[in-house]
Amino acid sequence: MPLVFTIAFRNLFHDRLRLVATVIGIVFSIVLVTIQMGLYFGFGRMVTTMIDHSSADLWVMPRGTKAFEDPSLLNTRERYRALAINGVADAIPVVIGFADWRMPSGAMTPVFVIGSDLRAGGLQPWDLVEGQIEALASAKAVAVDRTYFDRLGISGIGATAEIRQQPVQVAAVTNGIRSFTTTPFVFMDVERARTYTGVPSGKATYLIVRLNAEADSGAVRRQLMSNIANVEVLTPAEFRERSRTFWLFGTGAGAALFAGALLGVIVGTVVVAQTLYASTKEHLNEFATLRAMGSSRRYIYKVILWQALLSAVIGFAIAALVGNAVVRLTEGTALPIMITPGLMAGLFVLTLVMCIGSSIAAIVQVTRIEPAMVFTR
Repeated sequence: MPLVFTIAFRNLFHDRLRLVATVIGIVFSIVLVTIQMGLYFGFGRMVTTMIDHSSADLWVMPRGTKAFEDPSLLNTRERYRALAINGVADAIPVVIGFADWRMPSGAMTPVFVIGSDLRAGGLQPWDLVEGQIEALASAKAVAVDRTYFDRLGISGIGATAEIRQQPVQVAAVTNGIRSFTTTPFVFMDVERARTYTGVPSGKATYLIVRLNAEADSGAVRRQLMSNIANVEVLTPAEFRERSRTFWLFGTGAGAALFAGALLGVIVGTVVVAQTLYASTKEHLNEFATLRAMGSSRRYIYKVILWQALLSAVIGFAIAALVGNAVVRLTEGTALPIMITPGLMAGLFVLTLVMCIGSSIAAIVQVTRIEPAMVFTR
């Protein structure tokens, strides 16, 4: 083992209380950044969950639509113009909107209605745990997620309620389809969705366009925009990006999460810098001895950097364990924390940069050491 590493290790572990303070600072900082960025990624995924699970190759929507939950309307006669374009296999109308759900007890709660042509399979409920998609073709049939049973005042298949004073019956149950707004999703056939949301006949919120296998997506998109007035045509990737941008930055949610992450980095850097500086100051005589023995300043700088790197590795390892525990605890919540391998790699690099940057104050202190100090002890 290199001597420089040995000296750094012993300096670091000589004062265990100071080491504990350093590690706690790193762990606090990285866990805070992990939670903030995990919420950012989790929020970003939840706002696009409907787009991710649709069968669309292209989305046709009213011009100016900001996000999936922005319920503007277009004429469904545009569907026939879309179908007339070479390369379009299907154009499926989707109707969305908010409505009031009346429980058997008489209490009411808002729900978010999603209606699609169930036979065409444009935007259907997924992860079914009870019932079948085909059951939603029946009159009054709807699908809800079981995590919202208490919120909706129901217990499962066969439960009844009302939407806009009209009866509905639960015919299918999903697991894990949660809304980031906490408003329960209710899936149904597109015609019933118009009735329950008050959307006029002949209107829809979106057209989900499916293309033939050999179709040129770019060419079809240009024809759609040319043939249909006052609409936008987006790919799923573009629609996802637009929705994320609106909810994360248009509402200020993303800025708040980034501000929390920045606060964590600042706090962690200050704590680590203070402890490394104090540790270096305490060992100034030892560093002066090394200088008197002929060690270069560069060698002493390496000792301090190794101390910082060891602190970073120990702190990050503990922070990673805490972060994974938090992820497991939030898996079933309305806004789960999401940690990707890329995020973990970025956090590790951040930890290294933070600790190395914090060591600068200690290095500045060491630059002032004169070898003669050892003879004045």
